[in-house]
Amino acid sequence: MSRTSTLPKRLQPMLATLTDGPFDDAGWVFEDKYDGFRMVAEIEDGKVTLYSRNGKIISHSYIEVAKALEGVKGDAVIDGELVALDKDGVSHFQLMQNALRHEAKLLYCAFDLMFHDGEDLRGLTLLERKKRLKEILPGHNLIAFSRHRKTSGTKFFEEAERKGLEGIMAKRADSRYVSGRRTDNWLKMKTSKRQEVVIAGFTAPRRTRPFFERWPSRCARRTAGGISVTSARGSATKRLKRCTPS
Repeated sequence: MSRTSTLPKRLQPMLATLTDGPFDDAGWVFEDKYDGFRMVAEIEDGKVTLYSRNGKIISHSYIEVAKALEGVKGDAVIDGELVALDKDGVSHFQLMQNALRHEAKLLYCAFDLMFHDGEDLRGLTLLERKKRLKEILPGHNLIAFSRHRKTSGTKFFEEAERKGLEGIMAKRADSRYVSGRRTDNWLKMKTSKRQEVVIAGFTAPRRTRPFFERWPSRCARRTAGGISVTSARGSATKRLKRCTPS
């Protein structure tokens, strides 16, 4: 049931849990997993404020997107992902800087609605929130409604692999929106071979620098001796490898 509410001072998005693979279930819906970054849009009296996942105001960096969202019907708080698309329409996080230089297309993919016209919708089911979201979004080439597929997660995942997408999202169709919490009502599945890891430690540098000047790439810059990483999946960690600098 929805209820009347004032907007929270800090708008925290609901978070998903990483899982191993796709599945089929009539009680779930499946969406594309975008390779961009989370963005919450607050529209009040025609003024748009864009927030990062951590609550930082970033409207000044994406003025065109904010302008496009002025067309939302009524006051609203929308959850979505800002992505940069390549020529094939596939999102890549690496293209975000290109988009800021107008060398790639930006797109705000809206997938949930927390508030509308002063009404707190987080207690409604996901499908009801998405229905209301679709009704208020403007027709604009910088704004997209995140469509979903019911039941057939396995086939949807296979299609995402063929298209070169990052993965898919699985969400319980009747789930409520829980701000600021990671929940197993939303699951993310990655198509790539990349794996989330935890930095477990590093050996002393061979050269004289006592610290890393910047975050290491290709496992470690030449300033580092080596880095040990462990898998972040599950409750237990598994030793993966010891990376040495190139």
